[in-house]
Amino acid sequence: MSKNRRVGPGAPVKPVTFRAGCGREWSLPSAEADLAYTEQAFPECPTCEHRVEPDGAPPFCTLRPVGTAHPFAALAGLDLPE
Repeated sequence: MSKNRRVGPGAPVKPVTFRAGCGREWSLPSAEADLAYTEQAFPECPTCEHRVEPDGAPPFCTLRPVGTAHPFAALAGLDLPE
């Protein structure tokens, strides 16, 4: 017996506006929390402070939905004992 099942189309995904570190925005249908922008097509991309250069993979910029806090924002108020 095959374990493969046909899955029907899911609920339609609403457009989300994503913003790069440089402030550029793209609006596209996505259910993702963030996206990686790998094209690096803008002149400032090679020197952008938001550029991520992982070992063994192409550089990218993380696009986050507009209005979403940075993933490390909660750490800003962390009070560690000495």
